[in-house]
Amino acid sequence: MQQQSEEVLQRIPRISGHFGRSSLQGKEGWNSLRGKEPRAKGEAPGFKVAILGAAGGIGQPLSMLLKMNPLVSLLHLYDVANSPGVTADISHMDTSTVVLTLSLCLSLSLSPVGLFVEQLYVYENLFQVRGFLGEDELKDALTGMDLVIIPASFHTKPLMSRDDLLNTNAGIIRTLIQGVNLISNPVNSIVPIAAEVLKKANAYDPKRLLGVTTLDVVRANTFVAEFLGIDPKNEDVPVVGGHAGVTILPLLSQVKPPFSFTLEEIQYLTNRIQNGGTEVVEAKARAAAATLSMAYAAAKFADACMRALRGDAGIVECAFVASGVTELPFFASKVRLGRSGIEEIYPLGPLNEFERAGLEKAKKELAISIEKGISFPLSEFTI
Repeated sequence: MQQQSEEVLQRIPRISGHFGRSSLQGKEGWNSLRGKEPRAKGEAPGFKVAILGAAGGIGQPLSMLLKMNPLVSLLHLYDVANSPGVTADISHMDTSTVVLTLSLCLSLSLSPVGLFVEQLYVYENLFQVRGFLGEDELKDALTGMDLVIIPASFHTKPLMSRDDLLNTNAGIIRTLIQGVNLISNPVNSIVPIAAEVLKKANAYDPKRLLGVTTLDVVRANTFVAEFLGIDPKNEDVPVVGGHAGVTILPLLSQVKPPFSFTLEEIQYLTNRIQNGGTEVVEAKARAAAATLSMAYAAAKFADACMRALRGDAGIVECAFVASGVTELPFFASKVRLGRSGIEEIYPLGPLNEFERAGLEKAKKELAISIEKGISFPLSEFTI
């Protein structure tokens, strides 16, 4: 009977956690329920990943995909609204690392960024997911992370210029960039802004700040594979330049496996790859932008980063980074990733006449976008 009573007492805080504030108050109470350090599948140490903007159209499917990745042991989901719901939702997934929600502290207050919950902890011995809400919890969301992904942004709406989008999203990134080493869309101006913010904080490491252009590569692989009638998994199309319109330059002359395209075919494929985002927006009746494919691309890039951090050799991805490949301070090209971030930036290699002309167009547009990012006013931002 005594043993049964002890088991009941141990179960009470777990059960009560589902209905409101646990009877265990303070950090000591929480720590008594945490159990072992999180570990990935196979009992090997995993990586700690934070997603900033986890409740958005990209953030939600990205959170789900990373919950399914056995390399992730601790997942922090941050947003200014609705992140507790996303955290609770994916915690019910019956993956090999099942998540158990132990408690939700309903300590609500208002801030300039809206209503936020004091803390939501989700614990399990093998995998942990924690939700963070509101600007006051941003520091906690980033502390100790191996990888930080920012899908947080305001998507383009009808009649909205790219300058309008930049002004809106720059404010978001200025807040979120502290301590971050990987940034998601939009890229051409946001990465330079992020670099300036990190410089202001004396925390800038160009090897650890990467703009995700993987969606362009994913689209290029898919469209070229469809054209050739092969499996996209066997296709490798390098995409350089930037992440908008003509700055997206697929190098079809370097496609693997090799294929000789006609000029007409190159023009068709390049145009479709450059306008892949517009294709999705129009298919969604201009009500939303690409979210699912972007989440997939971000998850794919995150997986590559984690494999590089683990010490795997030969991890090469395209990314928008501080670069000397061209005369521009930032440029997207193939980079080799390692435990310290970017270990090598590859040159563009031989280009055909069409690609050389496209490169000049891309650089002209990129120069404008990069300068807007570098010169964006940071006077109102303090660290």
